[in-house]
Amino acid sequence: MIRALRGGSLERVPFFLLHHQHSALECDAAFAAWQGFRSPLRRRPAASTCLVGGHAVWWRVEALDRDAALALLPPYVAHRTDAIPVRDVQIP
Repeated sequence: MIRALRGGSLERVPFFLLHHQHSALECDAAFAAWQGFRSPLRRRPAASTCLVGGHAVWWRVEALDRDAALALLPPYVAHRTDAIPVRDVQIP
């Protein structure tokens, strides 16, 4: 887990759920956009509905803010992605 050191204490870096959507016609372009783009998200599994016709992809990431979360994605993908701040909760 990434943590930032501030004032002698450790603070959690926020989590974001990146929700990307594209049309069926854009599916090839969305995956091709990763070619040559350096990111820790490359070559890692992501939840996706592309193979079942939904054309959405989700990543859960840690980043300082929305811009930093979206910077993990190639511009073509980031432009079609919402960065949603999330926190874990205990389900009773």
